[in-house]
Amino acid sequence: MTWVGVVIALAGALGYALGAALQQYEAVAEGASLLKLVRRPRWCIGGIIGLTGASLHAVALSFAPLVAVQPISVATLVFAVPLAALMYGRKPYKAEIFGSIAVAVGLLWLMFLVPQHHVTPRLGTGAALVFIAVIGVIALVTQVAASRTHGPGRALLLSIGAGVVTASVSTFVRVVGGGLEGDWGRLLHWFTLAVPVLLVCAVVLLQRSYAVGYFGIAYAGVQVVDPITSVLAGAILLGEPLPTDSSTAVPALLAAALTIAGTITLGRLAPDHSPAAPVAATPESRPLTAASDRA
Repeated sequence: MTWVGVVIALAGALGYALGAALQQYEAVAEGASLLKLVRRPRWCIGGIIGLTGASLHAVALSFAPLVAVQPISVATLVFAVPLAALMYGRKPYKAEIFGSIAVAVGLLWLMFLVPQHHVTPRLGTGAALVFIAVIGVIALVTQVAASRTHGPGRALLLSIGAGVVTASVSTFVRVVGGGLEGDWGRLLHWFTLAVPVLLVCAVVLLQRSYAVGYFGIAYAGVQVVDPITSVLAGAILLGEPLPTDSSTAVPALLAAALTIAGTITLGRLAPDHSPAAPVAATPESRPLTAASDRA
């Protein structure tokens, strides 16, 4: 049934990319305050589309393991950045396209080096609480560090916090959905309640990273941290295997280098501004790449 999960995950990922682009546009205009954003129709539409995509992702995790589903969401980075550029009425810069493709290919390469796993996921309460505590510490540290940083560094730090929390949602969804085995009574567990709570936290952190304005690096940061954290959680907590063959070490290093290079490329771009923001010929309103980087 893995192929069913992959197909569902692809549909969900495309919806998630579109929803993220819509919400980032509004987050730049209104800031990260949910009280303001919920009054914006475009943000709400983006939220509905993104929620639909996330729901399909959750369904996919019920059919296939983390290591098979997570790479699909990574590939949508190639679509999300051009969609965001379209929202601002411009063509994507070449640096955005190349950076997005590099990150997506690098992560897909890394994920496919991980062997697939079909054992029913099981997670103990103690391990789950430790996992949530670790995720909370990472999120808190990144938020504090981001408050003292500006520009792309701030967007990256915020996206790291959002990424680890998003990964925790995927992990618990995998445990709950993959562990049902036809017994709906297993939904009556605190793991099920943890999913929406963690999801709300992830949404808040995502909006904070989007509001900085560097959509490329914010989205790439989440897409890098989420699958890597999910795979580690799957290996450490759920017993899903990691590649141990020495022949995979060199390809893994090359894939990691490609991913890092793509993220750095995206990080060199200046933030986009919505029409509501003042438009002036300042360095901040122009991409930090050369003119040849523009499509």
